[in-house]
Amino acid sequence: MNADVLLESQRVRGGIRAGRITGTSRGMAPGFVQCNLAVLPKAYAFDFLLYCQRNQRACPVLEVTDPGDPEPRKLAPGADLRTDCARYSVFIDGARQDDRTDVRDLWRDDLVSFLIGSGITFDDALERAGVPTDRNRWVLRTDRPTEPAGPFKGDLIVTMRWLTPQQAITAVQVSARFPFNHGAPIHIGDPAGIGADLSAPMFGGPVPTIPDGLTAAFWACGVTPQAAAENAKLPLFITHAAAHSFITDLPADRLMTS
Repeated sequence: MNADVLLESQRVRGGIRAGRITGTSRGMAPGFVQCNLAVLPKAYAFDFLLYCQRNQRACPVLEVTDPGDPEPRKLAPGADLRTDCARYSVFIDGARQDDRTDVRDLWRDDLVSFLIGSGITFDDALERAGVPTDRNRWVLRTDRPTEPAGPFKGDLIVTMRWLTPQQAITAVQVSARFPFNHGAPIHIGDPAGIGADLSAPMFGGPVPTIPDGLTAAFWACGVTPQAAAENAKLPLFITHAAAHSFITDLPADRLMTS
């Protein structure tokens, strides 16, 4: 990798930290791994790690920081998890607070950060393979329970995309090469087959009737562990806001399988 490409991930994080970049991380620093962020007190960290281990398709953990350390030393040395997501969601005793662009004033010495692989990582690879990623995309709840650990439990949450049959085949082939970013779809076809709730999408707006010639493909989603943490009603839980993932310095192709 040349230094200029590496500099792009650092440049984007610097723009976020300075407040110049405030929107979604989709399309930013293509070719670098993006991660979902989960920050919680050390007292709950083991159970959360166990939850992620038991539900790896939805919760592929790439790094866990030491308590109180906001620097992801493995994935982005020099970065600051308190400032380098464009928007954060904060929950106190399970109740969502106002979103923030900086969580330094909430930081404590006992907070542990988890960086979990995000499907946004393979958007660039999908686009290069001819699969559009900028439309027909929703995050949905399903009725499939995840395996609980301690106070963490909840149903699987998925990302649904509408694709042509050929695009769906290509998407399976491409995303399967990213096992640390949710991998291949867990279901293709009728949403009822996975118990997906189309009536109340979590993100993406109302779901219209699927057009002729398209089919639904479903990927395990990194919102799953966030929802489990919300269900646990932790005294403090910090995560990135939807589609405002943390951008790492790790090239996506380093996590690809052959």
